[in-house]
Amino acid sequence: MKLNRPTVLILSSDPAFAREITTNWPQDREPPEFVVIEQDLCEDLPGDTFDLAIADALSGDKRANLRTAIAAAGKPAILTGYDISPQASSGHATIFELSREPESWAAMAGLLGREILRRSQAESRAHEAEQVRAAAEAEATLGRYMAEMRHNVSNALTSILGNAELLLLEPGLPANVLAQADTVRNMALRLHEVFQRFSSIEKELTVAARESGKKTVSARSAASGI
Repeated sequence: MKLNRPTVLILSSDPAFAREITTNWPQDREPPEFVVIEQDLCEDLPGDTFDLAIADALSGDKRANLRTAIAAAGKPAILTGYDISPQASSGHATIFELSREPESWAAMAGLLGREILRRSQAESRAHEAEQVRAAAEAEATLGRYMAEMRHNVSNALTSILGNAELLLLEPGLPANVLAQADTVRNMALRLHEVFQRFSSIEKELTVAARESGKKTVSARSAASGI
């Protein structure tokens, strides 16, 4: 969903219906984008092209077809007609049925549509925030594991480095053995430098956790009015 400008799909063969919806939409600073298509073309509605559908469903047959198409798209919708009572159905998509008996039906459709979009946007933001939180938690878990393993690996590297140094001091060893021992020592030194960086990461994680705790306490205090 486009969080800045959601798209409202108007399904109707009557130009007057689209005008009623757009002119009676609540005056917002950033109104949605309105797209009008013929009802006969709504059998296949790609769910990624709109955020809310408002349909001119005057007959029961049309409403049944629209329900099927909208449910397949997985997006909320408002179906309007004269012989229906206000209700909402739950499922993969929420479909509201709105009577057009009151003269203010178009204004009611606009208010309902705006609230549906606001809720959808809030759910989308919450979902994205949860994804970011899960990714950050996974990275933090990996970082903590690497920090915990740093001590064991550092001890092993110290042993490798010490034995490589002893081999280099051993008299009478062939040149190829000395070259291999020198390579082992250099690689051990490089790995040691890498794991020194893990020590810095561990400190950064500790500071980040402390700051996060402070922000949580501040947010709770602000919410409670303390």
